[in-house]
Amino acid sequence: MAPIAVGDVIPDGTLAYFDEEDKLQQASVHSLAAGKKVILFAVPGAFTPTCSLKHVPGFIEKAEELKSKGVDEILLISVNDPFVMKAWAKTYPENKHVKFLADGSATYTRALGLELDLSEKGLGTRSRRFALLIDDLKVKVANIESGGEFTVSSAEDILKAL
Repeated sequence: MAPIAVGDVIPDGTLAYFDEEDKLQQASVHSLAAGKKVILFAVPGAFTPTCSLKHVPGFIEKAEELKSKGVDEILLISVNDPFVMKAWAKTYPENKHVKFLADGSATYTRALGLELDLSEKGLGTRSRRFALLIDDLKVKVANIESGGEFTVSSAEDILKAL
């Protein structure tokens, strides 16, 4: 499958997360993004160095600025289970705007055409690192990394596109 691209409508799919009352929830991506300007970004794995020290903190630090430019939601996806995502989210007590979403079986990641096979490293199927700017389900910006690189999908890169 070809990777998601500018002009495409994002596929629907179900992702899991823990709500404010610590209850496990599931939400469709379309319900989270319909009628809104959304940043959907993904990382190869929770607790990994580049993801934890650069990618996620950048979106947390720039969240207010992104929202001031019209972004309604900032959604983070990783191919991890919701319990791992919950634990990872707790390592960012300053986070007020980034929603941590689990794509445990990589089903949604595959629907986007952005899976990354890291089986040789014992990690199985993961997501390529990316950041999409979506307006009412339509991709306006698609910053997709090669492999596990971190050169075009930062919060700063999305800010430049707004």
